[in-house]
Amino acid sequence: MLFDSIRTIVRNALERLGLADVEPTIELPRHESHGDAATTVALQVARRLGKPPRTIAEEIVARMDYDPSRIAAVEIAGPGFINFRFRPRYFADVFERILDRGERFGFSDRYAGKRANVEYVSANPTGPLHPGHGRNVALGDSIARLLEAVGYRVTREYYFNNAGRQMQNLARSIYARYRQLLGDTDYPFDEENGYKGEYIFDIARELIAEYGDRLRQESDEALAICRTKGEQWCFASIRRTLERLGVHHDVFFNEHSLYTDGHIERTIAALRERGLVYEKDGATWIATTKLGLEQDRVIVKSTGEPTYRLPDMAYHCIKLSRGDDLIVDVFGADHIATIQEVLAAVGALGYDTSRVKVVLHQMVTFMKDGAPYKLSKRSGEQYTLDDLIDELGPDVVRYFFVMRAAETQLVFDLDLARQQSETNPVFYLQYAHARICSVFANARQLGIELLSRDALALDRIEHPAECALIRTLAQFPDVVERAADQLAPYIVADYLHTAAEAFHTFYHECRILGAQSDDLVRVRLALADATRTVLRNGLSVLGVSAPERM
Repeated sequence: MLFDSIRTIVRNALERLGLADVEPTIELPRHESHGDAATTVALQVARRLGKPPRTIAEEIVARMDYDPSRIAAVEIAGPGFINFRFRPRYFADVFERILDRGERFGFSDRYAGKRANVEYVSANPTGPLHPGHGRNVALGDSIARLLEAVGYRVTREYYFNNAGRQMQNLARSIYARYRQLLGDTDYPFDEENGYKGEYIFDIARELIAEYGDRLRQESDEALAICRTKGEQWCFASIRRTLERLGVHHDVFFNEHSLYTDGHIERTIAALRERGLVYEKDGATWIATTKLGLEQDRVIVKSTGEPTYRLPDMAYHCIKLSRGDDLIVDVFGADHIATIQEVLAAVGALGYDTSRVKVVLHQMVTFMKDGAPYKLSKRSGEQYTLDDLIDELGPDVVRYFFVMRAAETQLVFDLDLARQQSETNPVFYLQYAHARICSVFANARQLGIELLSRDALALDRIEHPAECALIRTLAQFPDVVERAADQLAPYIVADYLHTAAEAFHTFYHECRILGAQSDDLVRVRLALADATRTVLRNGLSVLGVSAPERM
């Protein structure tokens, strides 16, 4: 939006040079001293024209036709950069377009009609979510929100396994605590494979309340009841935690159905037909070396138990067969090798894996007093994601988990997160929004109302802080689209701080309600309102609230 007029000016100049097919790139200069916009198009076409870039830049500038009341100067710098300096009238035009977008400013219909599937969380129902899950939760949900902000119809999916050895271990853990609570204190608990934590006792207590001692005689039926109860309890716990963070899923896909519905067998058969499956040492292998990977992998162990790669292959075949335009997997970084093998196999089966985008996030290190800190309760019990939410609140938890790029290790500074001041980045953004709301509350008390765009005297925009704020606000739609395309919520988080800083500068340098004329009061109120929209929409993409009071 900020560069639309400049892009048109440069395109027209290129056309006059016989370069109508060249699409110029316009960007913000690295330093404000270089102006408000810059293009490197002269460097782009230098080889094609066989001339020095600076000479080409001079020819382009000589053919530019622009309004000097809006553009103060066009300058050539360095080897051939073309820099533009705007007048306040240019920023007024940009602000007029911002106002035209209204409450949905920043959002677009760029991908309207397209569908996206985002799979995230996907924790198995063996216990409450722990703090380490938080990054996957916040990343996945913010990515889904970003995709919706640019027009995708998004399905949020949760993939889980309620069968296999881990569920058997859960059942036996619950049963052992059940027996111990009934007074069989010497009943053995599997310290190596069992699930520890007070929640296992909680589930056992519920079993006693429901069944009394009727399960005391150990049997397959008793263990099955424990497993079902454990799964239900854990899933209810997980879903309550997700609800606290404003997270919901549209689809819950059970890995066990891949076996009962025959998808596993069909996947093996399809790979075998293509000569990609063979037997060795009693196990079934996939020849991933034929697909360009370094080594073959076992997909069915000699015991007959599939490795985790096989159901992932079958599952991705199902996801790709649904017809979604984009499929996003949010995984921990430990999945990096597995996902390569899975997508290679699925691609060999004829599916278009280019539609699959994988977000791999690094681990989280919690810090306190400048040193790594292991989260735990004084009782020694497991510290859960719920405990972190209780301590910091959902807004802080969500923001801190998305404020850095997924591919970088996240240092979660607990001391900073606990601060309820502007030093905390979440409070800094929320405070900016609340400050704007307070300005409008004061305006209402004074009987001042916000005027429609057509009634605003936009020619009153002159102050450098006003122009700087407009320059920042105008970048928001491009920021959202770039963040959505890169599946990178941190881009929005970074931008929001820039927007809040620009507003605070504007607020301190430009009196709003005390401006010297009614026209200027209302123009500055409109600027504040546009900033409020940007902050609110940006925070909503991150799943963070925008309070009116702090």
